Amino acid sequence: MKIKILGVIPARYGSSRFPGKPLAKIFDKPMIRHVYEQVKLSRVLNNIIVATDDEKILNCVKDFGGNAMMTPSDLPNGTTRAELVSRNFDVDAVINIQGDEPLLDPIMIDEVAEMLEAGNYCATLCRNLNDDRENPNIVKVVLSQNNFALYFSRSLIPYERNKINSPIYQHIGIYGYTKEFLKKYISLPETPLSNAESLEQLKILEHDYKIKVGITKSKKISIGVDTPEDLEQVRKILQCK
Repeated sequence: MKIKILGVIPARYGSSRFPGKPLAKIFDKPMIRHVYEQVKLSRVLNNIIVATDDEKILNCVKDFGGNAMMTPSDLPNGTTRAELVSRNFDVDAVINIQGDEPLLDPIMIDEVAEMLEAGNYCATLCRNLNDDRENPNIVKVVLSQNNFALYFSRSLIPYERNKINSPIYQHIGIYGYTKEFLKKYISLPETPLSNAESLEQLKILEHDYKIKVGITKSKKISIGVDTPEDLEQVRKILQCK
């Protein structure tokens, strides 16, 4: 079923490790422009909005011809920012796209949209994780037989007491929601496991809702930029293309 989908790119100016990172230059363009141009390559979005709390980012996006909206600086997370923006649009669903992934493969947006069009109210992605499995900054997910999330963790899951060579999946932080479920989700009370792991998506599972998880077909490397060192790594990858 074809549905109308809004793509939202939350882009907050403040960051404890890298203030102002959406405006950090990658060659001749700010990072937020690299992200926006990748998102535009998706086949499924009816509109794209950068949701920001800073006028410098707002003006930057408008200067390169993109669409942006101001949102309050005291919102707790990008999901809340995306829901607030979605109220202004007549759409069926929202895909929340990280504003710090300039190497994003637009195929991933289409994959999330496909799961929403199949009738799921919440969807995300994962890929096989072969290296750096103990790294707590890499979030893992375990799946049911029907590819719904059972749990997300910064720890290595599953723990293989018996060696069965089960795949380890890395969660990819792109989310799709029906507009109705997104509104419900942000109203849900905080939950213990979500707070313990500092993983927002666990709140959905703790309130007994389901998250459909697709195993992406994308082979491209995507690096979330959290530090200046991450940004330099992105520059090196793009330089080799």
